[in-house]
Amino acid sequence: MSQHLLLILLSLLFILINPISASPIIQKFKEAPQFYNSADCPIIDPGDDDDDVAAKPIFCSRRAVHVAMTLDTAYIRGSVAAVLSVLQHSSCPENIVFHFVASASADASSLRSTVSASFPYLDFTVYVFNVSTVSRLISSSIRSALDCPLNYARSYLADLLPPCVRRVVYLDSDLILVDDIAKLAATDLGRDSVLAAPEYCNANFTSYFTSAFWSNPTLSLTFADRKACYFNTGVMVIDLSRWREGAYTARIEEWMAMQKRIRIYQLGSLPPFLLVFAGLIKPVNHRWNQHGLGGDNFRGLCRDLHPGPVSLLHWSGKGKPWARLDAGRPCPLDALWSPYDLLQTPFALDS
Repeated sequence: MSQHLLLILLSLLFILINPISASPIIQKFKEAPQFYNSADCPIIDPGDDDDDVAAKPIFCSRRAVHVAMTLDTAYIRGSVAAVLSVLQHSSCPENIVFHFVASASADASSLRSTVSASFPYLDFTVYVFNVSTVSRLISSSIRSALDCPLNYARSYLADLLPPCVRRVVYLDSDLILVDDIAKLAATDLGRDSVLAAPEYCNANFTSYFTSAFWSNPTLSLTFADRKACYFNTGVMVIDLSRWREGAYTARIEEWMAMQKRIRIYQLGSLPPFLLVFAGLIKPVNHRWNQHGLGGDNFRGLCRDLHPGPVSLLHWSGKGKPWARLDAGRPCPLDALWSPYDLLQTPFALDS
């Protein structure tokens, strides 16, 4: 028997004796450098808020910048890169609190340990999202990744986060910031706006809903009194107090229940947000969401930046920068994401 054949047989025997676990393996990441506040950053102390505070005053402080993101094994690499970009470009990184949301079926302990290992100084909490809350309302969309229940967690932030958190910046995991997030967090929501996001009024808004929606004499009047424009839900500033007062989670769920009866849209968690908020949000400069860098929902082809300045790059769409880099087929703009990639490769040497 040849040595080559013997090695193959031994490998097969090893696999049979040691079957690969079906549970996903969380990748290992390098520790990020620690970032410090500049001299003029506000000091956060227990007197900053009238509510009962958690273990640390910052978790309820109005002076802190509260950031919400989802956390799972599939996108953990993107999440870690996003956190690093937020901290690196912040003038007051020690005043940032991260509120991570993980599915109840995920290994929240491992996810928490992964974040702590890369950012041992970070103030963060991991909240468990019971996906059964929304699973019964989810309808299939044009791309299976959009049907993940965790995609809908942004609709439940007002319930998941403690009542003392009044305002939050929601960020997807496939983006990086190249500007100070405090500028985005300070967006003026006016007297009654619930959320703020960049609007794209040149987009074909009617394409986000089916002919069954537009041909229905009642449903088609939904936007009659609004100048409805498309906005991307991957970057939003949300007033959670106003959200709670207006019971907006229930409003979104009502549209999802309608979708179960009549197919009125094709795209996952975005259309219910448009149905409730389009035309009613506070517009934000487009620099805060240079989206679509992941291409479309089918092929994920390379795309260029939109004209104008950039504060945030967002790989929304099918193509993700880490996947294209690993496959050896990166798009030109993926090179802007790679400096924030903290993945610990098996052959990396300690510097």
